[in-house]
Amino acid sequence: MTEARQVVSLLSADQVRRLTGLTNRQLAYWDDTGFFSPRHSGDPGERFGRVYSFEDLIGLRVIALMRAHVPLQELRRVGEWLHESRGSWAGRTFWIRGKRVFWDDDAGLRIGTRQPIQSEMPIAMDTVTDDMREAISKLRQRSPDQVGRIERKRYIVGHEPVIAGTRIPTKAIRQLHLAGWNKAAIRREFPRLTNEDINAALESEESRRAS
Repeated sequence: MTEARQVVSLLSADQVRRLTGLTNRQLAYWDDTGFFSPRHSGDPGERFGRVYSFEDLIGLRVIALMRAHVPLQELRRVGEWLHESRGSWAGRTFWIRGKRVFWDDDAGLRIGTRQPIQSEMPIAMDTVTDDMREAISKLRQRSPDQVGRIERKRYIVGHEPVIAGTRIPTKAIRQLHLAGWNKAAIRREFPRLTNEDINAALESEESRRAS
């Protein structure tokens, strides 16, 4: 699996916070209370062990869009449906009317069978999905000062050294290099890397082992 697919599939709580507008405190509270939990969680009580799937991101973004319009009790009803209906969100649309939420399936009012009135606000799952894909693409863009630089962050890849602006461990690049991969082959596996990144990773790994 390429690094690009991995980034879209798995997201940290901080990335989800930036993409949805929710706070880390809200995400943690919703997980702890069972309102909305990520598909992949760390050990119980581990604050930074939450790893969110792309589906989790879409569900949370939909809830975030509704928060200003409907009460928590209604959001819980939506959250339950999102959990129960994973994998069948495509083409679905939520409608907000007053303080209530409806959706176009057997669990709610079939709004899709008629033209919505002006007071109804639509939230289309496909639109949210497309918006989040575009936002992830922008989130993954690296700044020029990150090229050729190594960094370590406490909650990224187990605090292992990675290429700045990515989750690519330097040791993974060294392993490919030792297996006979040239720079062009490594860049095909990790399209975000440059030759400067690869050189920096190999130098960093050699320095670590020498010390």
